[in-house]
Amino acid sequence: MIQYGMPTLIENRTLQENIDLCSRLGLRFIELNMNFPEYQVDRLEKTDLFLDAADAAGIYYTIHLDENLNIADFNRLVTDAYLETVRRTIEVAKQLLPLRDKYGDASQPLTINMHMHHGIFITLPDRKVQMYDRDKDRYLEDCRRFRDLCGSWIGDAPVLIAVENTDGFRGYEQEAIDLFLKSPYFGLTWDIGHSKAVGEKDVPFILARQDRLVHFHIHDGTEQPPRNHLALGDGEIDLADRLALAESRHCRCVLETKTIEALTRSVGWLADR
Repeated sequence: MIQYGMPTLIENRTLQENIDLCSRLGLRFIELNMNFPEYQVDRLEKTDLFLDAADAAGIYYTIHLDENLNIADFNRLVTDAYLETVRRTIEVAKQLLPLRDKYGDASQPLTINMHMHHGIFITLPDRKVQMYDRDKDRYLEDCRRFRDLCGSWIGDAPVLIAVENTDGFRGYEQEAIDLFLKSPYFGLTWDIGHSKAVGEKDVPFILARQDRLVHFHIHDGTEQPPRNHLALGDGEIDLADRLALAESRHCRCVLETKTIEALTRSVGWLADR
């Protein structure tokens, strides 16, 4: 059976509000989003607070890294700050594992979700040049270093970094992801709404590596106009097909709508299947 969770919602100003909603809707976990000030790594490191609150409600957590995470910035001070953030986040995930074991599925690693940062681009009269594409050797070397560091930080803990699709993987990002996937510490997140809104351009890449899928972000979407984060049933995605794949790959699923109302309706849609 798929374990369903919820994202951190902006309408909920506190951890307890998110936990109360999660419990009320019968969901199993919350994906703590490090884009929010209240879930920065120094806050997450107060693990007793997070453990006690979740334990009282009978839920657990996964983690979503800051979307600005840039592991290959040309400014090494910036890169080092993000690397240190990931290192400390991995330590937090290890501390949160007892919740997964008690209320989740101990056969599934605890996921830390991440986006690929496209880097900056330079606009020429006839095209845009991605700097990571121009300096691809350096970019890939930084990605290789990140992969190996994560492996050393995770060690033998059942924690895994899951790389999420957003608005279409660039060619150099696909090469970087394949570098990541050479490590057992990395897997893939399929955000089905993101892929729908960009014409499913990432689907061939993801399906060719579906054996590495560990996590799904589930929400509905449309191609024209491009929209995502819709309540389940409000878009054009073949949700039954995507959920069947998630179940076959034994993946967790975050119902990644952005409002309480859409999340509530999505839970209702699943109950009526």
